[in-house]
Amino acid sequence: MGKGLSLWFACSSILLLTAASIAISYSIWLALALGLVCILNIGWGFIVKARRRRQQEGTTQA
Repeated sequence: MGKGLSLWFACSSILLLTAASIAISYSIWLALALGLVCILNIGWGFIVKARRRRQQEGTTQA
């Protein structure tokens, strides 16, 4: 995965977790929803990384 894409996933996860921590004082359901979105964002980052690595391995072997 490129540096730009890695930076995007890192920053977006930090922003989502910050929003979730702020939302705790307003609504627990909003905080839980933002926490879930953050976990999904991190998981999506791992999926993208694995797909790109698999794609790179496929092109080097051919």
